[in-house]
Amino acid sequence: MRADAARNREKVLEAARELFAAQGYDVPLDEIAAKAGVGPGTVYRHFPTKQALFQAVTETRVAAMIASAAEPAEDPKQALFVFLGRMADEAAVKRDMSDAITVSPELRKGLHAALGELLHNAQKAGTVRTDVTATDLVVLMKGMLQSLHEGGNPAVLLEIVLTGLQSSRKP
Repeated sequence: MRADAARNREKVLEAARELFAAQGYDVPLDEIAAKAGVGPGTVYRHFPTKQALFQAVTETRVAAMIASAAEPAEDPKQALFVFLGRMADEAAVKRDMSDAITVSPELRKGLHAALGELLHNAQKAGTVRTDVTATDLVVLMKGMLQSLHEGGNPAVLLEIVLTGLQSSRKP
């Protein structure tokens, strides 16, 4: 990809990320193009459908979330809880499209590995229950996503998950 085309693609992704977050999936592609400072044809050249653009935004966000998990943290429990909060935020952002939008198998594997590492670190520090697995957390987060379709309050549900994860043992 030429440098100018790559820059335009990044501008479109950034504008789409902001507008999807602010207005939801119904934002018109022409509005995304205008915010990015490109013509509608540029958007369609990179992303033939709105769903393809939303998919790209979602995958970019998930990749950034995975990268953030590798950052050093003084408090392993807090790092895990922040990560779970980001997962919940991502689920809330894509709630209207959750059946249509999925991340690639590679990203999913990376997400699970990052979550597993954060969980392991918090368990090793004695601040999170040791009987919980990364698979348990993935299932809980999927349940939270499903609850959004039924009117669940993601903040309350996340708080319940985080409270239930805390170890009763003092480190």
